[in-house]
Amino acid sequence: MIFGKKIKDIPYDKAREIPALKTSICTGERVAGFVDSSTGRFRDYMLIRDEKELAAFCKGCSVSSDQLKKIV
Repeated sequence: MIFGKKIKDIPYDKAREIPALKTSICTGERVAGFVDSSTGRFRDYMLIRDEKELAAFCKGCSVSSDQLKKIV
């Protein structure tokens, strides 16, 4: 949830962007977002604080957590 609101369908360009999860090596902080397939640039979407938020992001993107691209 973002600020207490449920995520339904997350708008992103499915042809150009790949859902991804960026994790900090030092702090373990996780940020969900999208990677532009042509430039490789990561676009932040939301901070992931727990597994519920990760599940909501995956559901909004219609992907499973295994299908998320992992960025360290």
